[in-house]
Amino acid sequence: MAGAHSVHTVRWANGLASDGHEVHLISAHRLTGALDGGVAFHSLPIGAPWGYLAAAGSLRNLLRCIQPDILNAHYATGYGLLARLSRFQPLLLSMWGSDVYDFPEKSTFHRRLLASNLRQASALGSTSRCMARRAAETWPHPHIFVTPFGVDERVFLPSSRSAESGCLVIGTVKALKHKYGIDTLIEAFALALQQLKPRALRLEIAGSGPEEKSLKALAVRLGVAEMVLFHGPVEHERVPALLDRLNIFVALSRLDSESFGVAILEASAAGKAVVVSDADGPAEVTLNGSTGYVVPRNDPVAAADAIVRLARSPDLRERMGAADRQHVLTHYTWSRSLALMCEAYRETIRIHRRATATGESA
Repeated sequence: MAGAHSVHTVRWANGLASDGHEVHLISAHRLTGALDGGVAFHSLPIGAPWGYLAAAGSLRNLLRCIQPDILNAHYATGYGLLARLSRFQPLLLSMWGSDVYDFPEKSTFHRRLLASNLRQASALGSTSRCMARRAAETWPHPHIFVTPFGVDERVFLPSSRSAESGCLVIGTVKALKHKYGIDTLIEAFALALQQLKPRALRLEIAGSGPEEKSLKALAVRLGVAEMVLFHGPVEHERVPALLDRLNIFVALSRLDSESFGVAILEASAAGKAVVVSDADGPAEVTLNGSTGYVVPRNDPVAAADAIVRLARSPDLRERMGAADRQHVLTHYTWSRSLALMCEAYRETIRIHRRATATGESA
């Protein structure tokens, strides 16, 4: 049960179906992606956000018809609340980021609501170790599984691209929101350009969002607008081709609620050296000094220094890029993520059965 408008939801559902499991996707959001034939889609009669409360009865009826072995609710607040109201067990509650980092900071009520959702679950799923630790600050659940959102290493592949006519391409693929530090990236790019002259440098930014106008104005104010290309919104299918244009990938998120680094891992699988901030998720998926550089958030000077270091050394970029891909192949492939999620399902079912047999709460 998750937001059907998310590409991540569709990937989980399709991936599990391709592994031979019977998958039902239940959502209070409109489906926007393409589901495999092995996935049955069920749209709740009341959409989000009101559906998180009002659709509980409909969900209970639906679950009685489906009779699933397990319910996996994605996002610990909205869908976590709906799952709790359904009273279905066994329940694996998968946390995504802002639901654990930002939501409980709004008020005591929000923290208590999240704690109730976490406590009701048979087990928790977290895409990262750092988010698992943060969740424990709200409710120290005894059963939590790390289920990273891996990337398809067969789609994100290294290329033999070198700098075109001495032009190095720095880039990122992120929503143009304050959270993701695109302004810091533009400032770092301007600083790096000063150090690397007369070496040509270009910045490419893929994504859309509310800060697009102000970010373009910032590029003008810093005198780098002619060297910055805004691609606008991009479908996920186009991301491999965009990464192929880059020499260095940069992600300077400023909030810890960026609790996992999918875009970073996609660049890593494509063999790109990366520069990331020390926000929780980016720092966890990057080995500082080996697969890339981890720099302090909101620090364009440190980011520029890392970019310059990589720009001046093709050997360093190649070495880090190779280490980056190997890191993904070892820890973050899509097949490994599916295996970890399925193991979390099996363990959650066992936890529920043990709790039922002993008369304990799940």
